Amino acid sequence: MIKGGLKHLSRVSDVLFRKLRVERDITIFPDDVFLTSYPRSGNTWMRFLVGNLLHQEKPVTFLNMEGLVPDMYKQSDRTLRHLPRPRILKSHECFDPRYRRIIYIVRDPRDVVVSNYHWEMKKRSMRDAYPIEKFVEGWMEPVYWVRVGSWGDHVTSWLSTRQGHDGFLLLRYEDLLTDPTRELAKVARILGVAPEPEKLARAVELSSADRMRKLEKEQGGKWVETRNTRQDKQFVRQASSGGWRATLPAECVARIETEWGPLMKSLGYALSTEEVSPAPS
Repeated sequence: MIKGGLKHLSRVSDVLFRKLRVERDITIFPDDVFLTSYPRSGNTWMRFLVGNLLHQEKPVTFLNMEGLVPDMYKQSDRTLRHLPRPRILKSHECFDPRYRRIIYIVRDPRDVVVSNYHWEMKKRSMRDAYPIEKFVEGWMEPVYWVRVGSWGDHVTSWLSTRQGHDGFLLLRYEDLLTDPTRELAKVARILGVAPEPEKLARAVELSSADRMRKLEKEQGGKWVETRNTRQDKQFVRQASSGGWRATLPAECVARIETEWGPLMKSLGYALSTEEVSPAPS
């Protein structure tokens, strides 16, 4: 009995002080708001947007972001539990029934895989010459991100359980690019904040890709997410959609579309095999 109790206390200590990566065991409060997405789908941009909307007294930077819109993977449960509530937390977790308010960001998987490819290079997980074809093959497996599953697993886990429910907001990265003010107004409403035009405009301006790149040049070597990564490769890259067309080989595109075509189409992502060619002049 004593031995079992000590084992339990040890596990609790590991969770509190982040010795283990047990994200699904952290304390979650019913008024929490989670900025959730599959990795490399626009979560950091959303953290800037939300932080700049809510904190009018100071612009968000990479160095103060963890205190304003924390990454649940970078801080101990003990620290997170003492944050002012309601907390707004970054998460990459797949469906968790304890999440009551979720802002879920989805992005075209063909762009997501390209972004992940460059992110792994930045982390020195692979050399620059590593074939993207080989990367795509491994990336599509559920064990690439062991905890969150594949892109299709992750997206389906949330849409099949929460889409259409109160407290769940689905945002497409591509719509954020097209009209960030309109999409941020939706976010404001789920946060219980009045979508005042001047505040929305300020947040969008302070969260622009150009400003984030400038900040990354100044702070990338100190930010917890990137300080141990290659500084010659950007974290904030093109911040665009459709870049996969110039990067992904046809066989990679075909494999992604074969695997997740119906899900992609349901989200408004046209398959390359169904795109209409312009009429001859």
